[in-house]
Amino acid sequence: MLVVAVLLVVTAALVWLGPDRATVRLLSLVQHHDDRRWRCIDRLLRYLSRPTQTRQAVAWRMASIELCQGIVAELATGRTPGEALARAASCLDLPDPDVLRPVVATARDGGDVATALERVARDHGSEGLSRLAACWRVSLTVGGGLAALVERVGRSLREAEAHRAEVASQLAGPRSTARLLAGLPVLGLLLAAGLGLRPFAFLFGSPPGFACIGMGVLLDVAGVWWTNRLVAHAQQAGT
Repeated sequence: MLVVAVLLVVTAALVWLGPDRATVRLLSLVQHHDDRRWRCIDRLLRYLSRPTQTRQAVAWRMASIELCQGIVAELATGRTPGEALARAASCLDLPDPDVLRPVVATARDGGDVATALERVARDHGSEGLSRLAACWRVSLTVGGGLAALVERVGRSLREAEAHRAEVASQLAGPRSTARLLAGLPVLGLLLAAGLGLRPFAFLFGSPPGFACIGMGVLLDVAGVWWTNRLVAHAQQAGT
């Protein structure tokens, strides 16, 4: 029972603080085990790794904006579209530098850049790269100015990102309040221990105590999870 209680406390801390490198490492260690308990831990760690995926999505959105700006700047100097894309991509700080290398190679060889961009956008969920691919295809098909199209896409991406940041700042208060409320039970236990009430002896020294701490941690985790879900839903509705 003590091990179960400790695992529940660790789970609550992970849900509250979010995943880190240790969580990702644990995920890589358990994904090869066939035992049912390891599969349950695998599902839990995959759920906790979602904020990391969110950070990667934000990084890709910012990289798409910078790529559009770089292409417009390179085209303004008189470079060809392929050279502009290659030089702009080489100056980016990408989450994964190897992702755009096939696109750069296709641009330098004079291949189908739009298809290469669409493939990368589909694999990594980058809306900016998808729009850039559409600009490239329209420029080749209709003959429109690529610089004007890319500049317009970059402007729309910047406005969308600014709107996302505004919504996230408005939701920061409820999220912080939920985390504070999730930590209040621990503060209450420490306060009770400071007053000499010996709460830990009851919680970890008797079956009713184990039941209380298990139920309390489960309710705390459920509350944090439900609050995060509401905030995520509100953020998706706002964007």
